[in-house]
Amino acid sequence: MSIYATVKKSIAFTLLSFVSVQLLAQQTKLQPYQPNAAEVAAAYQLSLKMDTTLRNIPTNNEITPFWKKDGTAFWYKKNLPDRTWEYYYVDAATGKRQVAFDHNKLAQNIEKLTGKKQNPVKIQLGELYFADQGTAKLKIADKWYQLNLSNNNLTNTTDSNIYRYNARRPLQQRRSRWQGNREIKKSPDGKSEILIRGGNLFVIDLATKAETQLSTDGSVDKPYGEFAWSPDSKDIVAYKIDPKEIKNVYYVLSSVPGTTRGELKTREYAQPGDDFTAYQPYVFNVAKKTAIKVDADPIDFFGAPELHWRNNNSRYYTYEKVDRGHQRFRVIEVDVLTGKTRNIIDEKTKTFIYESRIYTRYLPKTNEILWTSEQDGWQHLYLVNALTGKQQLITKGNYVVRDIDSVDIVKRQVWFRANGMHAGEDPYFIHYYRIGFDGKGLVNLTPEKGNHSLSFSPDRKYYIDTYSQVNVPPVSELRLTESTKKVSEIEHGKTDAYLATGVKLPEVFVAKGRDGKTDIWGIVCLPSKMDPNKTYPVIENIYAGPHDSFVPKSFLPASEMQSIAELGFIVVQIDGMGTANRSKAFHDVCWKNIADSGFPDRILWMKAMALKYPNADISKVGIYGTSAGGQSSTGALLSHPEFYKAAVSACGCHDNRIDKQWWNEQWMGYPVGPHYAEQSNITNAAKLQGDLFLIVGEADENVPPESTYRLADALIKANKNFDILSIPGMGHSDGGVYGRRRKRDFFVKHLLNAEAPNPNIAK
Repeated sequence: MSIYATVKKSIAFTLLSFVSVQLLAQQTKLQPYQPNAAEVAAAYQLSLKMDTTLRNIPTNNEITPFWKKDGTAFWYKKNLPDRTWEYYYVDAATGKRQVAFDHNKLAQNIEKLTGKKQNPVKIQLGELYFADQGTAKLKIADKWYQLNLSNNNLTNTTDSNIYRYNARRPLQQRRSRWQGNREIKKSPDGKSEILIRGGNLFVIDLATKAETQLSTDGSVDKPYGEFAWSPDSKDIVAYKIDPKEIKNVYYVLSSVPGTTRGELKTREYAQPGDDFTAYQPYVFNVAKKTAIKVDADPIDFFGAPELHWRNNNSRYYTYEKVDRGHQRFRVIEVDVLTGKTRNIIDEKTKTFIYESRIYTRYLPKTNEILWTSEQDGWQHLYLVNALTGKQQLITKGNYVVRDIDSVDIVKRQVWFRANGMHAGEDPYFIHYYRIGFDGKGLVNLTPEKGNHSLSFSPDRKYYIDTYSQVNVPPVSELRLTESTKKVSEIEHGKTDAYLATGVKLPEVFVAKGRDGKTDIWGIVCLPSKMDPNKTYPVIENIYAGPHDSFVPKSFLPASEMQSIAELGFIVVQIDGMGTANRSKAFHDVCWKNIADSGFPDRILWMKAMALKYPNADISKVGIYGTSAGGQSSTGALLSHPEFYKAAVSACGCHDNRIDKQWWNEQWMGYPVGPHYAEQSNITNAAKLQGDLFLIVGEADENVPPESTYRLADALIKANKNFDILSIPGMGHSDGGVYGRRRKRDFFVKHLLNAEAPNPNIAK
């Protein structure tokens, strides 16, 4: 063990010991919550009633604006209590907001035309567009009407021409790097066409129908394909393909209606270590009938890449290559005259490069590339000179660039979203910004504290910023894009209706992680009827997948966590080390180490939480999760039985060798090494302590059901007690309504030592 690891372990042990002593002193005066049968039944009724009541109170966490084509106004649908709604119209220049039309009169007029009863606060419109001259177009039950806004009269119309604008869609979405089967046969000049025959490449002159064979070594088994023309129609980039068949996995549908036999289902499913089709690039010159093998290794991961040609230059193209194992990413330039290559970008790492977070945008007119990388320890945006490879850092600091929304080539600005830039607030809160290509002129479009969601008007003159926190309701504001000046407040949520139900809104809690200095963030859900003189078991909702962070950040008055809390638990959710959206070092903890699941941070967090919340009984801790969370929740009992006592694991990927290739190799690495088996729940099944409940859908096409069944087999062979629920016909899920009810019953039994209401007993 390294000195660094020893110090970390010593710090963690000291913190654990200190917390345990402090906690014991606090809880000696409190008694455990031990409900009787009547109290348990009442808690179930309260949980159901509370959940229904909370979900019937509107949050308006995100309003969706529907803009007029000229960008001068928009309408939106506002949610009202009891799942009702109204339509509002906003003038952008003034920010004036008003009811879009007289809902009562419109409902009456719809009734006259359709003969169907209408609820004024539940008018269902298939389409709505506000035109000029005080009219609007409506689509009701597949028929179009024109609405006179002055008197709310409706008339039939055949004019269904409206302006549709999806304000929520980023203007610049991440470009796909993988070409796939988007082959274009006809040349750019329209004179020739590509034909693949017998695995070889031919070109047909469309005027004379003459054929020219460009390759001779292709075959049906190893054909040429995935081709692309150069812009001047003189060259063809094609690949000699070495196909590999993706292996199958199976499942049986046991309960197909109308049958007496199970139905076998088969699908392709690549697992870690499986072979992939390889693509060796070649350049063919049509006039010279020559073939040049590109001086590059075959592409044996993903498919044939998208090609990017220099502006008005058909001699050079670039493509992107991620090496299998996710430890190297390159942008490679090819000289079509010689087949020689050079690396414009060549990023290497000892851990992993998060491939799906790489952003690239090619600017051929200026020979530049916009690119995101974590090479300085944080995800940032770079401007790369495509001729020299020189990199210029655009964003810089201890924060994470989450995504690029758009690029203004003329103004040389990037519009992006990021988290962690602002001290004094949750580092996961997303804010929106714009910045110059030179790294200057940073503008925060979303200055208020909170987690933000932003959308622009069609001309980007205005934007709507909606922000909230888990216990602070959303505010929606209309702002001017150029100055970020607020025009008006569109909506401002309140907590009154929620608090009137007695619910305790989630609370944010922060504690230090395993290194004694990094902040670990989470939330706490408390029962509405918590007795201050009693202690309650703690249940953790876990999802530790390294591909993201998972603790909610927007307003959350109703959730499954709160519903479970009402039964007599304190329910928490935490983002430990190994998850994304923090520093590269924070994320790297997961590397070849998914079984860690951030448990050292989670346990410290809960021990610290119990100091602030003495009603939290961390001698009785349960944990539940789905998919990767199912893997982690079972792993909690195997690796930390001194802390976790009961677990519910739904459709868990209990062995990373059984699960999907692309996800597991990203974090566990390639080739498949002994650490895969060492961290498998199946391998470690004999270590089980505590109470375990496994849930699996027999038709799971995300994580093969055998992942759970093999774990069950290993537990049986180890003579371990556990519960298992296999749900016929269900896919990748937490068990649905039935599974969620059984999960609650399990925790009530094993953490409260009580019996849940039995639906088998007639009332």
